[in-house]
Amino acid sequence: MKKRVIQMVIVALLISIAPFMTTQASAATGNEIVKIANSLLGVRYQMGGTTPTGFDCSGYTSYVYKKAGITLPRTSVSQYGTGKVVSKANLQAGDLVFFNNLGPGITHVGIYVGNGRFASAESEGITTSSINDPYYWGKYYVGAKRIINTTVTATSTPASVSMSDVYKDVPLAHPALQAILSLSQDGVINGYKDATFKPENSITRGQTAAMVNRVLNLKAQNPVNFTDVSTSNDFASDIAAMNEAGILQGYSNGKFGVYETLTRAQLAVIVDRAFAMQQKADATIQAASAASYQDVPETHWAAESIHALKVIDQTKVFQTSTYKLSSEASRAEFSAAIYSATSN
Repeated sequence: MKKRVIQMVIVALLISIAPFMTTQASAATGNEIVKIANSLLGVRYQMGGTTPTGFDCSGYTSYVYKKAGITLPRTSVSQYGTGKVVSKANLQAGDLVFFNNLGPGITHVGIYVGNGRFASAESEGITTSSINDPYYWGKYYVGAKRIINTTVTATSTPASVSMSDVYKDVPLAHPALQAILSLSQDGVINGYKDATFKPENSITRGQTAAMVNRVLNLKAQNPVNFTDVSTSNDFASDIAAMNEAGILQGYSNGKFGVYETLTRAQLAVIVDRAFAMQQKADATIQAASAASYQDVPETHWAAESIHALKVIDQTKVFQTSTYKLSSEASRAEFSAAIYSATSN
């Protein structure tokens, strides 16, 4: 009986500390990692992509290592927290290399393939680049981690701790954290120089046009033609492209409203037009009742897009009983909507 009690205590202790002790011994070699990495050269880039139909940078590294029998965390930031620190002079094939090309913190990850080059998911797809490129990657190099022949440890962190190595004002418990990190990593929406993201700040229609077009990369046939948007405006080409595509259009008075803040209702419709959310929502098996909000009448002009956003939401940001149609859309909500609409 005493032995049985002791066994039960040990099991209970193991369960209680399991989230803090997830470890994995790696047996793959650097050459194996590189072989898998090189076999995917040319695969297209896709924001949020984690399969050979399209990768983002951390989706690519995660996939390569998974093929070698090693499970990595999903984001580049989390991957930077694994393995053993390696100096640039001692890099070996298969090491993970990290960069901060899109702002503070870790924003890009690749796999060192030897001869001063690394493979990663860039805008043109999976390609190799020089780690010492003086015009780009060389300037943004942060460091490297060795996963092979080491132990990969994934430790959980109390939710009260902020993501200080990326954005000090976005806590780990924030429902849009994954979306924010993914879109920042892809250059869609960036943080500020003081290492903050300001997740609750509103966004303007001009900023929305630019950020959506960073995903779509559409080109307008004609220059911008709104009385409140000069051709020298930073968002002029994006506004023209979004207007021509019918995604985010101007008003009948000839203005675009470039500095007007975006409402949550407008956010849903714009994301739906850009990424066909309703088609994706219709393809799910979720019950129709899951897409209802107490404050969104079925007759509302944005109702279908709003309901679709709730169905495809992968962040829990929109899993609420009310939607607050006229409230200003925040940077976190924008991130959650784009991430959900573009993820596999």
